[in-house]
Amino acid sequence: MQYVWQHRLYRLEDMTTNDGRRVRVIDPGLLNTDAGPDFFNAKVEIDGHMWAGNIEMHVRASDWRRHHHNSDPAYDSVILHVVEKDDAPVYRTNGERIPQLVMTCSPEFNQKYAQLVNAKVELPCADAIRQMPKLLLTEWIERLAFQRLQSKADRLKELHEMYHGSWEDVCYVTLARNLGFGINNDAFERLARCTPLRLLHKHSDSMLQIEALLFGQAGMLNPSENRSDAYYQQLCREYSFLANKFSLHPIDSHSWKLARMRPQNFPYRRIAMLAHYIEGGFNLFADIVAAKTEKEMRQLFSVELNGYWATHYTFSGASETPTRALGDRSIDILLINTVAPLLYARAEMLNDNTFADRAIALLESLRPENNAIVQQFTFAGIACRDALTSQALIELRRQYCEARKCLYCKIGHRLLTLAAHPGK
Repeated sequence: MQYVWQHRLYRLEDMTTNDGRRVRVIDPGLLNTDAGPDFFNAKVEIDGHMWAGNIEMHVRASDWRRHHHNSDPAYDSVILHVVEKDDAPVYRTNGERIPQLVMTCSPEFNQKYAQLVNAKVELPCADAIRQMPKLLLTEWIERLAFQRLQSKADRLKELHEMYHGSWEDVCYVTLARNLGFGINNDAFERLARCTPLRLLHKHSDSMLQIEALLFGQAGMLNPSENRSDAYYQQLCREYSFLANKFSLHPIDSHSWKLARMRPQNFPYRRIAMLAHYIEGGFNLFADIVAAKTEKEMRQLFSVELNGYWATHYTFSGASETPTRALGDRSIDILLINTVAPLLYARAEMLNDNTFADRAIALLESLRPENNAIVQQFTFAGIACRDALTSQALIELRRQYCEARKCLYCKIGHRLLTLAAHPGK
């Protein structure tokens, strides 16, 4: 009802009070999300007389008394009571009767709303997207892209406060999480949080100790396994010593997922890559800030693994055909989810648009993500030419489509407006 009132999707011909006076809405007012009337500072004309004040809404008019508004002075400023069912008159605390309006929508509006939110298909508006005005889609995609980037930046600012202003700690946890590439994100973040950077820095001159700490904290080391693997057993001994020294506790080994995953994407190699960045001291954030171009940022992640992990995917037999630590697509994902949000968060913390511009330029220069969500919208008619757009489509899917918040989506709103006012 609030949505219908706010966006004027009611049937104009039915806008009369229950005692027959004509109602014309000049200004629906401001939606109130706190206690008090539903809309503040509205202006309505009732039978030729202008009223300014607040609007209250109920499904049933009798809810006014049930909610004790009749004895609450905060509701004396209500100039119009809008209801779905008129089953009782309503009064101010002084006994004065308040005009009451039964608000109705067109049957087409109700039908279209039901189709959108109750549809069994994943994208109920797919057939209508191609008919959307291009300007509407362009503006909506742009807003969604910034909305997603802002939400990521907000999370990083929370981490920045948690780690007492250490951007390297924020970068470490963010990089670790994104090395999970969706499937193992949560496990990687738990690993990073239980293996603090300050501890790793104490052993940054020894790759053996760094890997022992990370693989041990990941719950991947068990002395009773891989007895013939000398390096594995060496890591077990080293972790046992360090865990006892620093009272460390690993995460559950069952946190890691390997099903239906290509060997080069196994978390073992991702952990080895994280160790690579810690060796000699973790300074990735400083390197990101110093990098000026996509090529320079890309080179930060174009690394090769040495030693044991140059030829292994797991703690088992060596591979005859070792691959790069990260492919180009994987580097794209790290640039999208790690570098761009870090630059944008830093921009907001320093109030420096230079870093925000670099974040946007980076996303615009990168190829769009190639996943089921992007493919779904592309098939429906939304062109996706860069990562900024693909991020917007992911935001649209996650925050609106999956939650069935069609009321708050520009596409859904357009369809509902057309249903309420055909030809508009």
